[in-house]
Amino acid sequence: MGVALLLAAIPSLSACSLAGDDPAEETPARVIVERAAEAGFGERLSFSGTFTAEQDVMLSPRVDGLVSRLHVDAGDRVRGGHVLLDLDPQVARQALDRTRAQHQQVTAVRSEAERQLNIARQLGEEEFIAATQIEERESELAIARAAEASARASAREQAVLIERHRLPAPFSGVISERLTEAGAWVARGTPVFRLVATDRVRLDLQVPQERYDQIDDGVEVRIHSPALGDASLPARIIAKVPAVDSDTRAFLLRLLVRDPEGRLLPGMSARAEIVLPRRADVLSISGDALLRQADGGQSVFVIESTDGSRIARRRTVRPLYRQDGKVAITGDLRAGQFVVIKGNEGLQEGQAVDPGRPSS
Repeated sequence: MGVALLLAAIPSLSACSLAGDDPAEETPARVIVERAAEAGFGERLSFSGTFTAEQDVMLSPRVDGLVSRLHVDAGDRVRGGHVLLDLDPQVARQALDRTRAQHQQVTAVRSEAERQLNIARQLGEEEFIAATQIEERESELAIARAAEASARASAREQAVLIERHRLPAPFSGVISERLTEAGAWVARGTPVFRLVATDRVRLDLQVPQERYDQIDDGVEVRIHSPALGDASLPARIIAKVPAVDSDTRAFLLRLLVRDPEGRLLPGMSARAEIVLPRRADVLSISGDALLRQADGGQSVFVIESTDGSRIARRRTVRPLYRQDGKVAITGDLRAGQFVVIKGNEGLQEGQAVDPGRPSS
């Protein structure tokens, strides 16, 4: 009798075990989901570089001479046209006085030639002198006028030479070096100052070759530097050199930065953040949705409805870039699908879920 009861109990236990393993009767896993959306942001690239001056020149005097006065020193800020030094103009002024006297002399000669020609013409009308004499007077006047023009040009030239005894700044900037002293004799071509523009600086970057076609004038560029604190400045691309360094596999990207306050100086380091235009085929999801697979790839779980139940399905995706906790991806996913962002770590393919939306 005991054996019969035991055998009768076996089918009942088996039935209970099978009923407990039925996935349809499992309690759905509680998960939090969000909708996948079109990415509203582009990829951000970050590169470091060093500032150089857009204008950095060695200044030399425009004539030979003795330095009589220095108006600036190293570290001084100057504006374009500001006089930096004076050369002694005494010798040049004497030469100017001489050329002006010569000009007055030939002007008098020209005036006398005109008077003689007028007299000759009057006499010629009455046939008191030959026509050849009138032609001779005309030639003398032409020579006198040429001499006057030459003397006038010499006087102007000498006046310009006197003006060139003053060395003006060709643009606004900072005197970074002073290379002469008062009383020194300097010649044309001898450097006396180094002038560096600071309101417009350049930032040279080495960018990987695969980014060449992605970066153009339409990208947004911001410059970050310790000299700016928490602030940043916009920049624009002024050169993209289509030559790749064979060692680094990178090309030169040159940016121009306007800094009216002069905080960015040549030699300083900085970081450029380049924002590429967003791609139409890219979706945005929460970074919490990503799961790493055994093969090194990444995937997410999406929610599908099957026979009135909510089922988790794994989809392979490829992350591209991140911003503020969001990840731009491509892959087997479409905009509007619900993606699991919490409770996804222990999910299995095809598992029933009870989705909820994140609290605000």
